[in-house]
Amino acid sequence: MDFGLVLQTDPPADLLVERMVRAEAYGFTHGWTFDSVVLWQEPFVIYSRILERTERLVVGPMVTNPGTRAWEVTASLFATLNDMFGNRTVCGIGRGDSAMRVAGRRPATLDRLSLAMGAIKDLAEGREAEVDGTPMRLPWVRGGSLPVWMGAYGPKALDLAGRRADGFVLQLADPYLTEWMVAAVRAAAAGAGRDPASVKVCVAAPAYVTDGSPEALAHAREQCRWFGGMVGNHVADLVARYGESGAVPQELTDYIRAREGYDYSHHGRVDNPDTRFVPDAIVDRFCLVGPVEEHVAKLERLRSAGVDQFAVYAMHDDVDGVVEAYGRDVVPALS
Repeated sequence: MDFGLVLQTDPPADLLVERMVRAEAYGFTHGWTFDSVVLWQEPFVIYSRILERTERLVVGPMVTNPGTRAWEVTASLFATLNDMFGNRTVCGIGRGDSAMRVAGRRPATLDRLSLAMGAIKDLAEGREAEVDGTPMRLPWVRGGSLPVWMGAYGPKALDLAGRRADGFVLQLADPYLTEWMVAAVRAAAAGAGRDPASVKVCVAAPAYVTDGSPEALAHAREQCRWFGGMVGNHVADLVARYGESGAVPQELTDYIRAREGYDYSHHGRVDNPDTRFVPDAIVDRFCLVGPVEEHVAKLERLRSAGVDQFAVYAMHDDVDGVVEAYGRDVVPALS
């Protein structure tokens, strides 16, 4: 199993770069960031600094979207970094949640996302692509390679990920739901004539290592409760679209019944006031909280469910402690 580190691009950028450098030294293979340029700093500028300071780390957004940048701009950003530092980028992409909504725009449709994934990959790898009706190519690209990994939850999005994406990003660490969604993605891949195993699977979720005491567990839950609220945005969209049709597992939808709203100015923050509806049971299911041995046991279950990479959401009060604990005890146990 590979390991990634996911950070928000809060200033100072130098601190983020140092943490990514340290993560590579601990055995992490991927460095991811959020991509909501109103809420945080522009990630592609920071990627150049990370790539300059590391040797093997692969970097990319978790996730970008088809709406905040023209597709040829996104492709050129990736292709330029690859030309400078070798093919060490990955394009995590989705419909656009915080990046689009905070700017007063609606997330992209799945049809538009599908077109964007194909165009960005083709352009970044030196092939011609059509962007909004205009054929174009980046003539300076030589030997470019850009894996495109798609974030998804619902049945139609999972189907698209299986048919078109190089990888699938799932932002929750519940083994049962992971197994259900991985099966859906791989069935779609097989239906499209692809090798199901060729679609990489990345699970991303907060991890908080404790000493095993009840007090430490309670603190860890509070530090990670924001994640259930963030996931709740996507789940609310699914419930609005599919209702109680059974298309989405009940285990994923039940907990949002008490959800009242969401303020994107607190997106991905520990102090988010819109996550009070998230119960401890959901924090425990969606995140990794507890002593090291419990992290290893849950990650082994996720690996058995088909997960190729676990990406640590480090948005809490012990970022450096979790990176160190994973590098010392967790990464060696599962790599």
